[in-house]
Amino acid sequence: MRLFFLIGLLSIVANAKIHTESVLYKEGDTTLEGFVAYDTQKTNKRPGVLIVHEWTGLGDYVKRRATELAKLGYVAFAADIYGQGVRPAQSEAGKVSSLYKSNRTLFRARLTAALNELKKQKYLNSKIAAIGYCFGGTGVLELARSGADIQGVVSFHGGLNTPNAEDAKNIKAKVLVLHGADDPYVPGTELKAFEDEMNAAKVDWQLVKYSGAVHAFTNTAAGNDVTLGAAYNEKADHRSWVAMLAFFTELFK
Repeated sequence: MRLFFLIGLLSIVANAKIHTESVLYKEGDTTLEGFVAYDTQKTNKRPGVLIVHEWTGLGDYVKRRATELAKLGYVAFAADIYGQGVRPAQSEAGKVSSLYKSNRTLFRARLTAALNELKKQKYLNSKIAAIGYCFGGTGVLELARSGADIQGVVSFHGGLNTPNAEDAKNIKAKVLVLHGADDPYVPGTELKAFEDEMNAAKVDWQLVKYSGAVHAFTNTAAGNDVTLGAAYNEKADHRSWVAMLAFFTELFK
């Protein structure tokens, strides 16, 4: 059965003709520049996936993920939280990302603007999931806490803390957290607080930990030195992607 599934998946990818383009949209007075990808070989309506970037802003990594999802038959839209042209270097990314982590109202407004832009895409059906990496993983959980009417969210090595834990009662989406078991940036107290938050609100949630994985485990650009606290882990990258796809099968059936 698994072999037939993989063969079918490879056939879908091989026959895909992917259209990509940058998309300008607004949140208040701020111009944002997202990225959309979808397969033009098909004309049917299909589920959408909102993708939220890491702390360096919308770049090649998230665009690649959007293209991969488009090849699998989804309408993928990569959000721009920071604004057109704001793509900080690693040395400045902490300062820029903290503007949104310290202002969750603004963060949610930018996330909602991206979700609304995804909803405008012509091939989209009524089902949507949101995924995010690092900073973006924090973001999709905030989107869920805002009460967004979507089917599910997936956080890849994201922060789990929030100043608005009581807002978990607003969550309509199923929640999947894919976490590096050795991530030094998410302490055990934060994990416990997240679990308590989800349970108190009776959210349908899952938390998967990958042994030996630290922060940024899906991104090859993070290098392979785990002592730095952020490093690529090929096994965790593959397993987390498969876990996400299985989750999508459940959400979009």
